[in-house]
Amino acid sequence: MRYTRCNDIAAWVDMTADSTAAERFTAFRHGPFLRYWLARFLATFSTQVVSVAVGWQIYDLTRDPFDLGLVGVIQFAPSLLLVLVTGVVADRFGRRLIMALAAALEAVCALALLLLSWHGLAGPSPVFAVLGAFGIARAFFAPASASLVANLVPPEDFANAVAWNSSAWQTANIVGPVAGGLLYGLSAEAAYAVAAMLMLAAAGLVHSIPRPRQRSETDKPTLETLFAGFRYIWSEKIVLGAVSLDLFAVLLSGAVALLPVYARDILDLGPWGLGLLRAAPGIGALGVAVWLAGHPIRDHAGIVMLAFVAFFGAFTAVFGISAMPWLSIGCLVMLGATDMVSVYIRETLIQLWTPDRVRGRVNAVNMVFVGASNELGEFRAGTMAALIGTVPAVVFGGIGAVAVAGLWAVIFPELRKVRRLDGRT
Repeated sequence: MRYTRCNDIAAWVDMTADSTAAERFTAFRHGPFLRYWLARFLATFSTQVVSVAVGWQIYDLTRDPFDLGLVGVIQFAPSLLLVLVTGVVADRFGRRLIMALAAALEAVCALALLLLSWHGLAGPSPVFAVLGAFGIARAFFAPASASLVANLVPPEDFANAVAWNSSAWQTANIVGPVAGGLLYGLSAEAAYAVAAMLMLAAAGLVHSIPRPRQRSETDKPTLETLFAGFRYIWSEKIVLGAVSLDLFAVLLSGAVALLPVYARDILDLGPWGLGLLRAAPGIGALGVAVWLAGHPIRDHAGIVMLAFVAFFGAFTAVFGISAMPWLSIGCLVMLGATDMVSVYIRETLIQLWTPDRVRGRVNAVNMVFVGASNELGEFRAGTMAALIGTVPAVVFGGIGAVAVAGLWAVIFPELRKVRRLDGRT
């Protein structure tokens, strides 16, 4: 009898394992999503190669951390200036087509950087001009790609798709910076050439996706339709709290722009080490993303998100004061892991709780928040580093992110009370 019971338990364990494995890959049962996932990986990988190459190239030219901040703000400005256009375009036209065209424009920008490097650079201005065009491409790419996912998988598989979509982004953030550092070690031209080819491949993959069903706007655009994304976010306090939490937490704690300073002047690691530092957050985030694909957050999602934003800020502060490479890399790994949890919850909330007809505009606004937290966060970090020093700028930013998490728990009680990711609190 005891033997029979053991067999029953073993059978139950096997069935549970099979069920968990099947649940983990549900999004890939849909062929269009697989193509999208590969395209997203290639596009993000290429962007990381360009980011590492540009950052090192600019710092080699000027040795001024303020210029590293400008790299971020120049790429962010188009997302802010075109927010009313990019969202409407994603909702009125094929998101697949917009995503493919934007990836192709990014490839053109990479080729332009290649040519500038080939002929020699006397200053950063030409690179900044190309980065402005690169920012325009990203401004259209981001809301179209974020909105397209919901058109490729059914609602019951969407949380799984968010986890795997994040894994594509994080995997690219692991291998992309390392590849960028290695390629830049060969030459800047090699880095930009590889990035251009892979961006073109991403554009081709997106274009090969069969046209999905999309509830598009057909009426003539008005001020009301242009501002529909802002209006929806303002009316839905849970979504407002989620996107603004990311904005202020990462705006204060972002230290990515200063990694060239840490790699060269504090940790003495060189170009390859810069790639490793850039990859470290992605290593932690990828591990968490794969875990979440098979073990989704089923309860207390709001509290979990706020707690992990606070952890994100704490690890940022510890990284700021570290002068030991192993500790710095470990902090960046944990920083990425904690950030992945909040990203997973936030993106699932936004996409599932937004009607498809305004999803592009809501994502355009969301991408402005994300861009502000990343690119403007880099500008803040570069500016503060120039004023008070690199280490204090990073440490104070991390402490600020912890404070934001606590403050948002009070300001947005609806966000704190969210328990499930299916719209029920």
